[in-house]
Amino acid sequence: MARFLSSCLGGICAVGVLWLLWGWYDNAAMADTTRLWQEERGALTTEISQSLDIFAALAEKLSPAVVNISTVQKTTQRGERPFRGFRSPFREREPFGTDPFREFFERFFGETPPQGRQSLGSGFILNPQGLIITNNHVIEEADKIKVILRDEREFEAQVIGRDPKTDLALLKVQTSVDLPTVPLGNSDMLRIGEWVMAIGNPFGLSHTVTVGIVSAKGRIIGAGQYDNFIQTDASINPGNSGGPLFNTRGEVIGINTAIIAGGTGIGFAIPVNLAKELLPQLHDRGKVTRGWLGVMIQKVTPELAQSFRIQQPTGALVADVVEGSPAAKGGLQRGDVITSFDGTVIHEMHELPRIVANTAVGKQVKVDILRQGKATTLTVTIVALKEDAPTSSTDVVGQLGMEVEALTSELSQNLGIRHQEGVVVTTVDEEGPAAAAGIREGDVILEVNRERVRTPEEYTKALRKGAGNPLLLLISRGENTLYVALK
Repeated sequence: MARFLSSCLGGICAVGVLWLLWGWYDNAAMADTTRLWQEERGALTTEISQSLDIFAALAEKLSPAVVNISTVQKTTQRGERPFRGFRSPFREREPFGTDPFREFFERFFGETPPQGRQSLGSGFILNPQGLIITNNHVIEEADKIKVILRDEREFEAQVIGRDPKTDLALLKVQTSVDLPTVPLGNSDMLRIGEWVMAIGNPFGLSHTVTVGIVSAKGRIIGAGQYDNFIQTDASINPGNSGGPLFNTRGEVIGINTAIIAGGTGIGFAIPVNLAKELLPQLHDRGKVTRGWLGVMIQKVTPELAQSFRIQQPTGALVADVVEGSPAAKGGLQRGDVITSFDGTVIHEMHELPRIVANTAVGKQVKVDILRQGKATTLTVTIVALKEDAPTSSTDVVGQLGMEVEALTSELSQNLGIRHQEGVVVTTVDEEGPAAAAGIREGDVILEVNRERVRTPEEYTKALRKGAGNPLLLLISRGENTLYVALK
């Protein structure tokens, strides 16, 4: 019995020892695993933290060179001017009828005296001597421009140069000390999905920083013939206009300019490379001189490509040639498809105006075309674009005081237009016949004098046919269709 008990006790002790050893091993293994997990987790956290901390470092370094811009303009007018297709977020105006006291006095005593109207925007300093870039619409028609730095220093600015066609303006402030600056990057190197950061003055909230990615490049939003916007989901709001869009290297790669009316989380910036091309002219001459070819063009659709015996729907279709223009003198004809200009291949019609505009005045260039399916090369001599030179189909009949563009599917989507045919009104002169008849930017013209128009070419022909007589236009506006008569 004693031997049996001794054996049992020995077995129990052995089992206990084994249990203790197993527990020690298990705890050690768990401790080792936990240690490894903690080290791995720590490394990941550090890596993520370092990647995100870059925005804090950039904001601290770059904000001093971003400025707030306020303008004062004397005016007797009220009401918010419609924008072209997109909503420029940076011209806040008092909506008609929001001030009952002003309405009361105007009803009984007439127009109120001129009052200072203020607007807010953003900008950034290019060089230590005080050159500042912003949007043209921020300072347009301003009587006084004030620039405010992050350290609350204030300067009165003068306009050195501006270019309404690309919505760029160059300002100068007088300073006896060097100002902080930011470097300009290369917007052509941007990749879709790349992180970007905006700094500006949204809603008057000074030096607000927002972060997002590049959503798209080369966007055409109906702002003008030189559209080539960077699209970003970095929050852009009223007051951000003219402010910089940075890459993660701290370089300006865009100038924030527009948002889509009613859009959420979508903003547009002018590529900085476009600004770099124009800055020397803005600084030296105060304006931009562009090359002019003298053609009206439209998109080559698959249907048109088939009709014109073209293998691929690329290039720019010549819808009309301005009489006496370089294009006419060089032999370009209606129906030609421009496939290359000065050695640059034209993939989309919107590429041609930008390339022509950047061509030196007086330069002879080779223009490759397809005419009735056959390739031909012509030589044209570029001249300077005049302010009143035809740049779109409606400039030929510019007496109406409006401009139109072809209604592409992308433009229809951006503007929320349900029609896929017709021409869209992109600009309306507030003092012209079109405005007097009630035509608005964003309207789609479906008919001219009961004649269906589907392209700028058809629109121009219909207008010329009815020249000298009252015009009857069929307009699509939102969900409604209406007739408008013009003299």
